[in-house]
Amino acid sequence: MARAASRPGSAAYVLHSHDWSESSLILELFTRDHGRVVAVAKGAKRPYSQLRPVLMPFQRLVVSFGAKRSEDAEVWLLRQAEWAGGPAWPGGAALLPGFYLNELLMRLMVRHDPHPALFDAYGQALQAMADPALLQAALRAFELILLRQLGHLPDLSMQTVTGQAVLAGQSYELHPELGVLPARWVGEPGVGPVAMDGMVLTEMETALSRPLPQPEALTVPSDAMSDLRVQTAVPALMAACMPALSDLKTVLRSLIHYHLGSQTLRTRQLMMELQHS
Repeated sequence: MARAASRPGSAAYVLHSHDWSESSLILELFTRDHGRVVAVAKGAKRPYSQLRPVLMPFQRLVVSFGAKRSEDAEVWLLRQAEWAGGPAWPGGAALLPGFYLNELLMRLMVRHDPHPALFDAYGQALQAMADPALLQAALRAFELILLRQLGHLPDLSMQTVTGQAVLAGQSYELHPELGVLPARWVGEPGVGPVAMDGMVLTEMETALSRPLPQPEALTVPSDAMSDLRVQTAVPALMAACMPALSDLKTVLRSLIHYHLGSQTLRTRQLMMELQHS
């Protein structure tokens, strides 16, 4: 088993890999410090390579890159990767949804755009997905955080066009361009977009907007504050999603489809095929 890393570097996850040559791999990495990065791992396929047992999806790593790389380079050189410790990768029913998260990151994130809070949320979601009872809530929570971090999710506690507060007991739609607006087809199942109760939207916004702890009030390094925020925000967001998981799945699927444009998600298609087989 690979040992935990002891040298400084950038925290990272492997999102995808494919062959580059007989002995090397091209990797899609999600790093905490650099965002999404494409890197070449030379010699990683050799039987005795130290990289071979480490470059697995869903495992938190510490990676370092070649000194000659530039921030604008399309492909970086992976110099070192070590296991950073943590739980085993999701298996069983959580495996394919885990690859779904990876595909979302690859399709929606641009390269070299760091999102530390999103990186931390990804790790938290993977842990939660190991519990079958929390799988769907973890997926919805991550989708919400992803859309918010990338600027695709408006404030859910107010109507986007008018600025009026969202009210509990009232129904609202979440439109990809117009944001939050009053539902147009209330009480007509199957007609128009899915409507959601204002209380659910408000509770989700509260979880998404948890304030970052102030540095002077903490006894931890400043670079750990994002971890603290996500560790409290993700479970709260999952709890807020629970009452409306089915409707929220439909709403977020529509939003994600809009922002993907002509791209299709292979993992989603595969999950649908497995459900109907």
